[in-house]
Order: sequence, then C-alpha cells, then structure tokens
Amino acid sequence: MDVLTTTEMERADRLTIAAGTPGFALMMSAGQAVAEAAMDLVEEGPIVVVAGRGNNGGDGFVAAAELAARGREVSVILLCERDSLQGDAALAAKGWKYPVLPFNPQALGKPALIIDALFGAGLNRPVKGDPLEMIAAINTNGTPVLAVDLPSGVNGTSGAVMGAAVQATETVTFFRKKPAHLLLPGRIYCGRVCVADIGIDPQVLDEIKPLTTENLPQAWRWSFPVPRIDGHKYARGHAVVVSGDLASTGAARLAARAALRAGAGLVTLVSPRDALAVNAAALTAVMVRPVDNPIQFAELLDDKRLNACVIGPGAGVSARTRDFVHTALTAQRHLVLDADALTSFAGSPDRLFEAIKASDGLGVVLTPHEGEFPRLFSDISNKYPGRSKLERVRAAAERSGAVVLLKGADTVIASPDGRAAIAANAPPWLATAGAGDVLSGIIAGFLAQSVAAFEAASIGVWLHGEGASEAGPGLIAEDLTEVLPAVFRRLYDEFGIEY
Repeated sequence: MDVLTTTEMERADRLTIAAGTPGFALMMSAGQAVAEAAMDLVEEGPIVVVAGRGNNGGDGFVAAAELAARGREVSVILLCERDSLQGDAALAAKGWKYPVLPFNPQALGKPALIIDALFGAGLNRPVKGDPLEMIAAINTNGTPVLAVDLPSGVNGTSGAVMGAAVQATETVTFFRKKPAHLLLPGRIYCGRVCVADIGIDPQVLDEIKPLTTENLPQAWRWSFPVPRIDGHKYARGHAVVVSGDLASTGAARLAARAALRAGAGLVTLVSPRDALAVNAAALTAVMVRPVDNPIQFAELLDDKRLNACVIGPGAGVSARTRDFVHTALTAQRHLVLDADALTSFAGSPDRLFEAIKASDGLGVVLTPHEGEFPRLFSDISNKYPGRSKLERVRAAAERSGAVVLLKGADTVIASPDGRAAIAANAPPWLATAGAGDVLSGIIAGFLAQSVAAFEAASIGVWLHGEGASEAGPGLIAEDLTEVLPAVFRRLYDEFGIEY
C-alpha cells in the first residue's frame, strides 16, 4: 500500500477536486467516516470534539453533526472564534446548529470519547500556548481518544512530536497512510490506524507517483520466489557467509542457517582454519570451507554458482574484513553487509561506496542499526538532525549506491532510485542478540534466488518481523529460523500458492 507525505496527500485532494469532486464533499465523507469510527469505539455516552481552525477542525464539525443526528450527546470545543473560520471548515461549522464551547481544558469534562480534530497531519511547528494545555488535558483525562487523520502534535511526514502530542486510542486517516502512521515516535501516538475511503480516485496515484510504501506482502508479491516443481537446489542459488575467528563464530552460523531457511539451495560458511572444527561441529546442512585470506576467498568465488554473500556478523572490525568485502564486490556478487563489515569502513566510507558503485550495480544491501548508521553516514545523521528516518535512509541509499536498511521498530528500506518501504510489523521482543544476523541471512537467501536487492530486503524484513510474532515473547535469535516455515505457509495461503 502506498504511503503519502502530507504534500502528496494535498496533491491527491487537489487532483480530485480538479476532476470534479468538491472539496466540501471530501470533508463530508471524512467527517462521516470519523463519526462511524466513533460509534464503533463507544456505543453510548457523551462525545466531545476538540476542533481546530483548519480542515481538520472542519472534519470534526461534520463528525459532530453526524453523531448528533444519530442521537448522540455531542459538544464541540473550538480553538478560535467561529466567525473566523474560512473555506470548507466554515461551511462545515454552519452544519453544526449548536453553540461551541470555549477553548478551555475544563470544558472537556468526563465524556465517553474525545475526538481530536485540532491539528491533523499538516503541523510543522512546535505546539505552544492554549493548544499545548489542551493536549495535556486530553492526555490526562483518562478518556478514549479518536484522532482525525493524525494525533494533534505529530508531524505527518516525519513522525516527529512537535513538543507534545495527543495519545490516541484510534486514528482515522483518509485514502492512504502517511509516514507518521508508521514511523516512530508518531506511530506510538496513533493507536489503531484505520484508513477510510472518502472518494479520492486511486488513479491520482498515477500522476503523483509516490515512492514510499508500507512493507506489506502485496508490495512485493510478484518478486516473491516460488520453487518450481521441476527445479533443483542449484537453481535456487548458493549463498556464502563469512565467519569470524574462533571466539566469534555464532553470528555467522545464525546468518548461514537463515539463508538456507529463506530458500537458498545451498549455503557455505567460509571459516578461518582455527575455527573450522567449531563451525563444522555446529552445522549440518550448511557446508563449511576453510578460507583464511582474501586470496582464498577470491578463488572460492571463481565458482560463479556462489552468487550471494553475507559479510559482517562476527567477522571482526579489521582490514581482513574490508579486504573480504572488496573481494566480493570485485567478483560482482550479491552482497549483504552488516555489523563488523560496516564498522570496518567507518574511517573510509567513501572507499566502500565507490567500490559498490563500481560493482556494475549488482545488488548490495547495507543493514545498519541506529548505532552503526552514523559510522558510515555521519554527515547525513548530524548535519540535519531534524531529518526523518525516511529522509536519512533515502539519502544514504543515494550516496552509497546500495539498498540501505536501517533497522529498528520502524525499519526503513531505501533504494538508490528513491523507492522506500517502511515496516511496522516487528514486535518489541525482536530486539534481541543475534536477530540482525538472522535478518542478514534471510536477505542473502533471497538474493541467492535472484530476487532484486530492494525486494529481497523488503521480503526479509517482513518475514523477520512475522517470525518474531510467530515465536512470541521470550524469543531468542535461534527461534527465528525455526518458525519461518509457519510464516511461509501463511504467506503461501495469502498468495494462493499451493503446497
């Protein structure tokens, strides 16, 4: 599902209006959708609408009038003088045949529901003065809150909290989600998000051409690899994972097993000789090869069937790791770089980026977390501290020439061509040691099956989050590969694939 910035959403409105649908008709549909959600949220009791001076407030007035027409007890608290409203918001206010209450927190009382129609998605400055006090009062009222479009105080494009924000129980938005519904911290304030159809023709997207999606299966359905009945393991690719030394082998084994579970036909773990016995004793279906230096690694990669590599988990921060990365890039292999491979280039990130761009545009995926990201992209992280996560990852992908995946509860994946996906399906217990190593392996498993880098990363992130939910609280990284078959079965069912 496409995700629209506030600017893109405004354009969707304008295109719809230009095509013959009055703006007030859109507002009426939006307000009615809010009223429906309110009725579902609380079946009885008084409702208070807190309305602002813009179109968000207009939606609130329409919702109030609709609820009153259905017999609900409704009050409206208005930020400004009623006579000062303009445009569609003024028309909506005329449909409210009752007085408005002064903008005073005490006017909230103790209703069954508060509808937050104060600011919506367009807020781009800190909340101050009376609105700040009202938001604080809403949050301490103890009453369920239904937010219109976005909880007031949340920036729609970045997800940033502009000083303070309403903590909503549920949010009703229109046509498509905005980044703030998915990015932290905004997502935390939204509660359950419902997307309402208000009459905007989806064909407007053909002109807007949004580049951001929520990372859901329908976004990559046609890139998802399905084994053929007449296929064989060699047709499903051969992934290679680079192990660290004797004391640091576990991370690579996690990645190797994940690559195999993700569908790679074969997986080889390349190991220093001093760690060979340890790795061999702990692996079964994953093959083990002794490789001590970049020359031996290059000789191994002379076999073109070894088509995807993972370098970084437990590899060590060293010149050896950098040399292995350059060897894989020179051999033009699909490549996932994580952990120590990223940190190994902290002093010379441009050297890495030049090598990536020189590798004939082959699929390279960088998978930093927030601690590793500034080591490669310090200027992107620090020069503009107000940048959203989405903006930072997009800039990093363009600069590096790689697909960049910035991990977290709101993982963002971006491609150098500007496409981006935001994932919101990771449970909190996924934050555990080794989980990132598993993710690297899953992505490599799809790269080995010739899935393009952006799609491989997107599929990997989704499976990773769903696997954690399948395993449940108490998850450790080793569990993730064991629950993937159940996730695959659910995905096959959703796609209508027989198995």
